[in-house]
Amino acid sequence: MNYFLIAGEASGDLHASNLMKELQRCDKKAEFHFLGGDLMQAVGGNLLIHYRKMAYMGVIPVLLHLRALLRIMRTCHKAIRDIHPDVVILVDYPGFNLKIAKYVKTKLHIPVYYYISPKIWAWKKYRIRSFRRYVDRMFCILPFEKEFYKNLNYSVDYVGNPSVDAVAAFREQPQVAKEVFCQDNGLDQKPLIALLAGSRRQEVKDNLPVMIAAAEAFPAYQCVIAGGPGLNMDDYLPVMGGKKIPVLFGQTYSLLSHSEMALVTSGTATLETALFRVPQVVCYYFGGGKLANFIFRHFFHVPYISLVNLIAGRQVVAELFGANFTVKQIVGEMSHLLEQPAYREAMLKGYDETAAILGQPGASQRAAWLIVESLR
Repeated sequence: MNYFLIAGEASGDLHASNLMKELQRCDKKAEFHFLGGDLMQAVGGNLLIHYRKMAYMGVIPVLLHLRALLRIMRTCHKAIRDIHPDVVILVDYPGFNLKIAKYVKTKLHIPVYYYISPKIWAWKKYRIRSFRRYVDRMFCILPFEKEFYKNLNYSVDYVGNPSVDAVAAFREQPQVAKEVFCQDNGLDQKPLIALLAGSRRQEVKDNLPVMIAAAEAFPAYQCVIAGGPGLNMDDYLPVMGGKKIPVLFGQTYSLLSHSEMALVTSGTATLETALFRVPQVVCYYFGGGKLANFIFRHFFHVPYISLVNLIAGRQVVAELFGANFTVKQIVGEMSHLLEQPAYREAMLKGYDETAAILGQPGASQRAAWLIVESLR
């Protein structure tokens, strides 16, 4: 069968590439055309547009690049028309993908599947109308989403979480000792604090300087930045204030596996950090200070911003954003984790609860099997 996939950012590239590998196992004649990234291209098929040309976050960046995005949209329309695949598989990235879904269903009448639901449970619940009209099947990766959509009279499949798969696959590989890891990357042998400032340039610009300032309050530790996929040193150097802090690309899991603690922006990285059982502080810049916290409390549909807390259904990790995103508050939380064993152990116990709720590896495999069986 012929599959057309669209992933508009780094995490989508990762999860879509794993789905493609499993589709190949289920369907020996699988052909792929896609908007995505290097990981999807490594699996094989025809990369039409790289996600780096699409990954804009926020109203102003999108408006500034609107003409380019509309051009990409038209290119995508034409490609799907010309290829006429057996199915279009959308991966998160709702602002772009839901417009594609509408076009594909109303103009081309090709089945539309969604892998990794957009976070409408946080806000923009009205998008459920588009799912009902234009999406034939939804494959979710967060356990609470099944009940959420059930309450909106929309049936979905929970297939498991691909981060569980990715971490399990990493742990199956031969592991390098911390001393060797540090030596290979030119690091000191001091305990490590990992800084995960996001996968977008704007996130790095907003979050990293405060993270660095907080980590510097602990000179007995060495802070190391996990370079985001799709980014390079030019994205980090301007916001590092001339400080010589190591930035490691393509080694986030290795870094987490050897870290004592992490400062993490909200997103998939918070869940991955939990699966590695690394105590963390979730810290995320939102413009507006106290206003941002007010808007979150009164206009969002969820009580937390981090996946760890959302899955556990309670606060496992501290979330410092808006007015709470300060060096002082981050340092205070870091002190609790580094100096109070009981506090640290409570977080690790919460991680174990989260992992149990997520279930066993196999998300990509289950999703691929359901996709192929339904199309057959």
